[in-house]
Amino acid sequence: MTLSIQTTRAAILTESRQPLVIDEITLPDHLEAGQVLVEVDYSGICGSQIGEIDAVKGPDHYLPHLLGHEGVGKVLETGPGVKHVKPGETVVLHWRKGLGIDAAPAAYLWRGQRLNAGWVTTFNRHAIVSENRCTPISADFDAQLAPLFGCAVTTALGVLQNNAQLKIGESVVILGAGGVGLNMVQGASLMSASDIIAVDLFDNRLALAKKLGATHTINSRDCDLESELKQILGPAGADVIIDNTGVPALIELAYRLTHQTHGRVILVGVPRAGQEVSFYSLRLHFGKRMSGSHGGDAEPHLDIPRYAKLCQQGKLNLKELITDHYSFAQINDAITDMREGKTAGRCLIALK
Repeated sequence: MTLSIQTTRAAILTESRQPLVIDEITLPDHLEAGQVLVEVDYSGICGSQIGEIDAVKGPDHYLPHLLGHEGVGKVLETGPGVKHVKPGETVVLHWRKGLGIDAAPAAYLWRGQRLNAGWVTTFNRHAIVSENRCTPISADFDAQLAPLFGCAVTTALGVLQNNAQLKIGESVVILGAGGVGLNMVQGASLMSASDIIAVDLFDNRLALAKKLGATHTINSRDCDLESELKQILGPAGADVIIDNTGVPALIELAYRLTHQTHGRVILVGVPRAGQEVSFYSLRLHFGKRMSGSHGGDAEPHLDIPRYAKLCQQGKLNLKELITDHYSFAQINDAITDMREGKTAGRCLIALK
């Protein structure tokens, strides 16, 4: 059956380290098995998209392409085999796999050429998304908060629960207090951590971290971070340090300052291509752990309903986390503000 929507507006990455181009794109004429057509209302911007734009992992071989992996919208149509979402439902769009078919990415066209896209994109008003990147939520849930379930909340809480396995009364240091880091601060407070130390380069983010439960905040721009952390943590070091920055020197610092026999270092940020991390591995043989995280091993179809309930009960505060609102036409301004640290929490792009 031919799609009801033939064209839509999208923000397109045409060249690395350059502004996105907002233009009209053409959708395929029908949905393939497992694909879902979603009218996207709101999208967040994750640090991962900044990394994609800046090609931090190396040359981008998929240009031009679409971006975005946390959003919310309404299902318009479903392709063959789709069972877990239906037209009319409100869905969170997320990059981790949930229930349903892992469908082929959509084949869009832009100016007569193929426009690449992954299994989910949210910087376009209408998106063809794989079924397993859509999770239904109640239509009366605040649509401006729901995009955070696509990455910022599920990643942050998943890192704490699944990767770090943070225990009541343990200490945690969070290096990088952007959208994901701030959710980690709030999650650590919910989990009754003792010392919750947020580290960042921008005071506006640290002020928000304090509101969300950080017991200590450190601006590392003009201090000896290692000395500051040792003063707070004492000789034993931290139980858990989570790095959201991907900065090799901070990853090495995290390894040095975690407890020698049970400390856990969880790597969320990824160093730029070509950068290396160096540490003496002996302590890994005696209980210390260092591991990378893949979205906190979140399971969206299970986690999103749980976290939505926490929001409705007033236990999880997402309103404080969305500090900046932009129209679709202002998406490049939003990206610039994130880069420059003007955005304290998460920004929200209205596509409607």
